[in-house]
Amino acid sequence: MDRSPLFEQYRSRLFGIAYRMLGSRADAEDVLQEAYLRWHRASLEEIRSPEAWLVTATTRLCIDRLRLAREAREVYVGPWLPEPLVSDVAPPADSQLDIASSLSIAFLVVLERLAPEERAAFLLHEVFDTDYAEIAQVLGKSEAACRQIVSRARKRVRENRPRMQVSEEARRALLDRFVDAVQTQDKEALLALFAESATWTSDGGGKARAARKVIRGREQVVRFVLGVLSRHTDQFSFSPITINNEAGLAMRAGGKLISAISVRTDGVRILDIFTVLNPDKLPQAARAP
Repeated sequence: MDRSPLFEQYRSRLFGIAYRMLGSRADAEDVLQEAYLRWHRASLEEIRSPEAWLVTATTRLCIDRLRLAREAREVYVGPWLPEPLVSDVAPPADSQLDIASSLSIAFLVVLERLAPEERAAFLLHEVFDTDYAEIAQVLGKSEAACRQIVSRARKRVRENRPRMQVSEEARRALLDRFVDAVQTQDKEALLALFAESATWTSDGGGKARAARKVIRGREQVVRFVLGVLSRHTDQFSFSPITINNEAGLAMRAGGKLISAISVRTDGVRILDIFTVLNPDKLPQAARAP
């Protein structure tokens, strides 16, 4: 029996799980390749439901890889951010905001604070609508234990990322105002744009010039923007792009993509900015997913 068509039928769902678990397109693709090989080696007796089997295999592979990745991230230079998925296609309509939000850089950053099994259980239940019986099978735990895991994870996610529905029009308007303020070096406009507790997170990975720590506080963020970006506006250009299904910015120098910028906002002010400058993460980001 040719099992490839069945695997392809569920590829999008499997990639969605793997990318959200790992925050890396390359790692997600590697996991899918391993799951594909295991799928073809598995005996028919093992497979009662193709979808459940593939979700289980993919999730377990992600948990194993995430445990190894966490060791590497402990020695990562500066803050670590997920590899952005960039496209020139417009972000989804407001009716799809929940889907877009579950893929956003801000959401994935919060997920980094969860242990691998917590992350898996939370994603499967909250994003992929998987019932507790299946999650229990994936994790090899009881349904009661899985309910507790998801409950704890949900609480931690909500504490670190209050639920906010923001239209893409509002997000894009804030980004346009940000670009205008940077290009005109307008300090007052920047101060009005950022929330008092705003943060700026740069991921250079030791391979691009970037702040080695998260910058916290509106005054500090604006000082950084004026000192780094506004001083070199003749070298940079900004253009609108879509990052992980949300409106974002591409910063280019000489036509080359050097940073993918996304924001978390309440629709009125910018709460957090995430900018990926690590060139290892940008070649993939330069292409539409």
